[in-house]
Amino acid sequence: MTAPMSPPTTENKPTLLVLDAEPAPRLGRLSGRALIEHADESTLASLLPAADVLLVWDFTSHAVRRAWPGEGPRPRWVHTASAGVDHLMCPELAASDTVVTNARGVFDQPIAEYVAALVLAMAKDLPRTWELQRAREWRHRESQRVAGTRACVVGSGPIGRAIEQTLKALGIKTALVGRTARAGVHGPDELDRLMARADWVVSAAPLTDETVGMFNAHRFGLMQPSARFINVGRGQLVDEDALADALSKHWIAGAALDVFDHEPLTAESPLWELPGLIVSPHMSGDTIGWRDELGAQFVELYELWEAGEPLPNVVDKRRGYVPGH
Repeated sequence: MTAPMSPPTTENKPTLLVLDAEPAPRLGRLSGRALIEHADESTLASLLPAADVLLVWDFTSHAVRRAWPGEGPRPRWVHTASAGVDHLMCPELAASDTVVTNARGVFDQPIAEYVAALVLAMAKDLPRTWELQRAREWRHRESQRVAGTRACVVGSGPIGRAIEQTLKALGIKTALVGRTARAGVHGPDELDRLMARADWVVSAAPLTDETVGMFNAHRFGLMQPSARFINVGRGQLVDEDALADALSKHWIAGAALDVFDHEPLTAESPLWELPGLIVSPHMSGDTIGWRDELGAQFVELYELWEAGEPLPNVVDKRRGYVPGH
């Protein structure tokens, strides 16, 4: 949390600028309490100086990063409807007094459930079962028991902790790796050792200068031939060429990617055809009603800001995530 921020003290209503995406957020509770303006990538720079608050509803856009260094005042508070902040952070924003908050808490359990579903699907060979069903081919096989296997979850924030708890509920022995070692969390110096022992390596780390490309040829080479890799963090955490090489050479048994270096994944990408790879379109946290949850979360935060109360989910702009977990 951070110190209380004072909303405007003039008679004028605060100006809330929304970087739009469809469908638009439901902000009806703020009607009459804020002057709500809307921007897209082409108009954001011109509207930023007049805004008190910026809601980055289009969390796939890099428009904030491009527009922020311009002339004039800047909003005192920026909220992004996403867990990651890498899409908006730039040196000028990081150095400013602007408070940045994220959508921590909305995606934790849905992503954990998605990871568990991927683990079970790969262990039970469900993709192959569906293929054989479409071919009307009856082929009995044996599948893997997940209870008693080992997982290494990289990223000790709320999403990583939710994944840890969900995998433990399946009987999987789970080790959590974070930026610093502490009770219940291994430090980065133990990552190689834990990956080498794991049956499941799950990437849920934030994207920072230290984590770009952290899953590379060296680390895929450490994994057991029977192990699988899952990425629900950020696409840039993974050297996709190194992963493709590891799968093609059967260094690892399989992988699942929900995020990619460039999105959307083009139809020409070789990743679609890689043996043992499950591709999903950045949907691991997107359950029915998730946009409404994001909108309701922002309204609750806005009401705290309006009342001069401390805000939760405050991002350490230097680190690139909410600290303390």
